[in-house]
Amino acid sequence: MLKEYKTITEVAGPLMLVEQVEGVKYEELAEIQMPDGGIRRGQVLEVSGDKALVQIFEGSTGLDLTATRVRFLGKGIELPVSLDMLGRVFSGFGLPRDDGPRIIPEKRLDINGFPINPYARDYPSEFIQTGISAIDGMNTMVRGQKLPIFSASGLPHSRLAAQIARQAKVPGTEGRFAVVFAAMGITFEEADYFINDFERTGAIERTILFINLADDPAIERIATPRMALTAAEYLAFEQDMHVVVILTDMTNYAEALREISAARKEVPGRRGYPGYLYTDLASIYERAGRIRGREGSITQLPILTMPEDDKTHPIPDLTGYITEGQIILSRELHRKGIYPPIDVLPSLSRLKDKGIGTGKTREDHSDTMNQLYAAYARGKEAKELAAILGEAALTEIDKQLSRFADQFEGSYVQQGEEEERPITETLDLGWRLLAALPRAELKRIREEYLDKYLAAVEGE
Repeated sequence: MLKEYKTITEVAGPLMLVEQVEGVKYEELAEIQMPDGGIRRGQVLEVSGDKALVQIFEGSTGLDLTATRVRFLGKGIELPVSLDMLGRVFSGFGLPRDDGPRIIPEKRLDINGFPINPYARDYPSEFIQTGISAIDGMNTMVRGQKLPIFSASGLPHSRLAAQIARQAKVPGTEGRFAVVFAAMGITFEEADYFINDFERTGAIERTILFINLADDPAIERIATPRMALTAAEYLAFEQDMHVVVILTDMTNYAEALREISAARKEVPGRRGYPGYLYTDLASIYERAGRIRGREGSITQLPILTMPEDDKTHPIPDLTGYITEGQIILSRELHRKGIYPPIDVLPSLSRLKDKGIGTGKTREDHSDTMNQLYAAYARGKEAKELAAILGEAALTEIDKQLSRFADQFEGSYVQQGEEEERPITETLDLGWRLLAALPRAELKRIREEYLDKYLAAVEGE
């Protein structure tokens, strides 16, 4: 029998202070019984002596200090998991929001999980195909990697996230691939878009969706990514599946963290975010990876909107320290009408060299990637020079590189929202672009690849 407490001494916003408690633990769940018989849920945020600070999930409106009773349940937030979760839509607390039945669980898992022992980790080394050339060809994603997308307000990161969720696969293992999609603090319109898009394309059959709306409690927003990662860990490490976890938008998550920190009257850090923001983000991002001896893996694709397009803002700044690169969306490319507006020059996948080459993508991938990058960078420099001095000041090769930059953006980066390009098509497209440049300029590609692939393109 759980002990009931009627010793609530203070309520401030969603926070409630309960005194004279015994044996209560940090992050333990609580049930709050209202005078009208209704039940609300909460979680212990802080314990000091015989006092417990409880965050009420549904808010404290109508709470009567003298007539309300509190029970502590002796456990943290748990997610019931089963393979039946695939194809379903849940709230940020793991409750069905698709009018389907509750999951009959194989087991219940604590959503805070356990960190992977560094010694047990296996190195990410297998190519994940997203079907998007600017990622697959230039900033390759590797199974077990953490590769965030840095976006900004008004850019089509939601459409890009949905496209990656539809198209992502590990070539050769399509039957054991799943996507866990967690959306935090989004509008009803965005939630409707994601659900309808996945149902329309059939991608929902291999997807688990966790949806937290903007008007849902902040504490639910903090639980949402942990719910998603707990489901992913079950699929990856107990069902031997390759799982891609898409988390959007981590900025909304950090704002919820700041809101709760302010309610607890904690001393703020940079820009008002709590001083433990780095540690908290790391507790999410570090739940990606591969474990030696296990077939499954978790690859993370967090998406965050940079406030004021500022890469030095604490959220993207700290995310960059923890993760293995970043895909950056460009407002300039978006203005040109290019989708997806991925700026390949500042983007980086630190593990791309581990997932490309013979037996993974193709032998020429590394050389063509480096050559495309160099030619595009020189083309952008030539365009900037022409803007200052006029096109007459450019050499002939500068003019060719300037045209190459436009062609690269218009045909390699640009692709349809429903267009899925296999990696071989992406590599062949790169060769067709490079064929427009003099062979003497292709200094980063080995002669045997020039003879084999360039000759084939020129003969088309």
